Amino acid sequence: MRRLWSRFGIRALALSLLAAGVLGGYQLGQGRAADQDGVRAQLTADAGQQEIVYLKERHREYTVATAQQREAQRAAAEKAAAAARTEAERARKAADAASRKKREEQEAKAEPKPYTGPVPASCNEYSGNRRTGCALLISSGFGIDQMPCLDKLWTKESGWNHKARNPSSGAYGIPQAYPAGKMSTAGSDWETSPATQIKWGLGYIKDRYDDPCGAWQHSEDVGSY
Repeated sequence: MRRLWSRFGIRALALSLLAAGVLGGYQLGQGRAADQDGVRAQLTADAGQQEIVYLKERHREYTVATAQQREAQRAAAEKAAAAARTEAERARKAADAASRKKREEQEAKAEPKPYTGPVPASCNEYSGNRRTGCALLISSGFGIDQMPCLDKLWTKESGWNHKARNPSSGAYGIPQAYPAGKMSTAGSDWETSPATQIKWGLGYIKDRYDDPCGAWQHSEDVGSY
């Protein structure tokens, strides 16, 4: 009887040890599986972080490249605009020069309309445009004593040249009217007619300085009239 229980006891102990081993192996397997899952999770997280870092770096590089491209485009646009302005200014100056040359050629070819009015004997000492100026001076109500002042004034201004043009200001004619078109109030032929220019100039002097000697004195004081 004792031997029978002994056998049963040994078998029970063996079964218990076997069960414990199976259970331990199962738990060990579970632990290993958990560790592997953790490693995989960590690797996945690391890969995700690296991807984020890579994407941020690529975005930064793209931003820098885009900014550089925009700056290059802006600089190119400014350079092109400056070149266009320079070319436009060059073309404008060339057109102005061509227009001025054409006008001067036309003026040079145009014959002045001769003065046909009366010329007092007191003006016989003068000739050309000065003689016309003397005659119109007296017909405008000024005395012959004003002629020396008028002669000095317009000799200084234009040399009594009805085609004289100031290249810097554009003043024109015997009285050097500026702008030149003002003389059109004395006649439409103001560009070529010495008499028309003189009439306008005498009216201008009378309105501003009373007489030629007053205009001459002002010119001497300030350099112009």
